[in-house]
Amino acid sequence: MRGSIWAAAMLGAATMAAPAWAGPATVNNGSQFTTTTGGQIDAHGGGVIKVGNYYYFLGENRNPDYSFRAVSMYRSTDLKTWEFRNDILKQSSAEELNFVNIERPKVLYNAKTKKFVLWAHKENGRDYVEARVAVATSDTVDGNYTYLGSFNPLGYESRDMTVFQDTDGSAYLISAAAVNYDLNIYKLSDDYTKIDKLVTVLQGHHREAPAIVKRGGTYFLLTSGASGWNPNTAAYFTAASLAGPWSGPHWFGHNYTYNSQSTFILPVQGSMGTSYLYMGDRWGPASGQIVNDSTYVWLPLRFPTPTSLDMPFASQITIDAARGTIALGSPETQLVRAKVAHSNLCLNINGYGETYGAKAIQWTCNREGNEMIERRKVGNYTQLVFQHSGLCLAQDNDNAYGTLTVQTSCSIGPRSQWTISGDRIVNRQSGSCLAVGAASQDLAKDVIVWPCTGDAEQKWTFE
Repeated sequence: MRGSIWAAAMLGAATMAAPAWAGPATVNNGSQFTTTTGGQIDAHGGGVIKVGNYYYFLGENRNPDYSFRAVSMYRSTDLKTWEFRNDILKQSSAEELNFVNIERPKVLYNAKTKKFVLWAHKENGRDYVEARVAVATSDTVDGNYTYLGSFNPLGYESRDMTVFQDTDGSAYLISAAAVNYDLNIYKLSDDYTKIDKLVTVLQGHHREAPAIVKRGGTYFLLTSGASGWNPNTAAYFTAASLAGPWSGPHWFGHNYTYNSQSTFILPVQGSMGTSYLYMGDRWGPASGQIVNDSTYVWLPLRFPTPTSLDMPFASQITIDAARGTIALGSPETQLVRAKVAHSNLCLNINGYGETYGAKAIQWTCNREGNEMIERRKVGNYTQLVFQHSGLCLAQDNDNAYGTLTVQTSCSIGPRSQWTISGDRIVNRQSGSCLAVGAASQDLAKDVIVWPCTGDAEQKWTFE
């Protein structure tokens, strides 16, 4: 979706005034995104299409029972400041959509037909036996899409999927088949609404959540393992042609992909070149929440060689869309350690744990990733975000006395929010203080919440 294809997309869009480019923007990983009017952005499993100077972000917006409510669309010039545009596909768009699951929606622009074409994974709302793709079209990128129907591509099942537009204008569907053990690559018809042919099959890898980009002469296909809502290790495949041969899987990044699952790779093209943005979801159900509690993880992909990639982590990134750069961290953010007065030890995560629920302990201060923390402001409160996992320190349950503290999703609510008052760290949910259990000076002693007493085991400094 670069170069001439973006220009073609601009021609098919509704007439609009070109916006002024904004400056660098900081994106908080593991957080909810909000619109310019304060509404929550529900665009999970989604993708981005650039039309003119606008990035249009679309994705899943679900009912509380996880069924389809809408494909919602937002737009931005800086990938930070999002304006809600439309629910481009809704339950009411077609009788078939009344009670279904619609997942991983993506949009392409067809320069020949001057249509925007939406593809998505479709199920019947009760179980996952249909394994279909759904297709819809619109004359404008953020208009009301006309539903064309659903089908199994060439008779194959199709689960997690994405679409890709190559530099020559041809388009492709990549989807998980054979109960996620295969990844099928199909060429789309000239109008992008049907399947032309099966190009190749990546067999037997048990992967899902495909996201693809072409960089130079190499195609990079990112995938996750098939573990439901729970995060796992990402891997990528490479090829010089979509028909293959494909090399991989190559594992990269982090054991749990920083507690996220891939959905899209966005080239961010600007005056200084092109950067590549990994877009992932940190799914709410993996930490006991509903789907619309899910948050986002966006990170820059790095390419050590023309045929390899890696993905470092920071709890914040800075995107300069005008320049085409993505940097780890933010100029305004400093990483700190939290040290407790009575033992002179640091807040840490047991066993360098990367998963939800890994407990907080005190440990020798050594400036490793599992003790380095971002202090993130959320209204009048502060979240403490561990850099090795991207998860937040939280009280493990609603109790005020002796409750363990753990790392978990930053969207868990008041249990992950703290007031820092002098040398005390007070939990919003319970009003109790962060403390070391039994006032112990032992290594690996649990960090808990306890009624505030002012004792040394409740006194913390940041350094």
